[in-house]
Amino acid sequence: MNELQKKVEDALNTIRPYLEADGGNVEVVEITSDLILKLELTGACKTCNMSAMTMKAGIEETIKRSVPEIKGIESVNP
Repeated sequence: MNELQKKVEDALNTIRPYLEADGGNVEVVEITSDLILKLELTGACKTCNMSAMTMKAGIEETIKRSVPEIKGIESVNP
């Protein structure tokens, strides 16, 4: 795991307990060469009707604050 991946995982670990409390989680799919972070919501978060808000307000803000090198964040969930 490179330093950027570790920083992303560390940032996600600060929000994971809240996702896990609701039966969900988030996984890093990839960090592209142009620094786009691709994430997948899993478990209950995958089908929750609040998942878009969770991604925007919770996960994206956490990543942007902790890992400013990341240029964008995309969800790969259908």
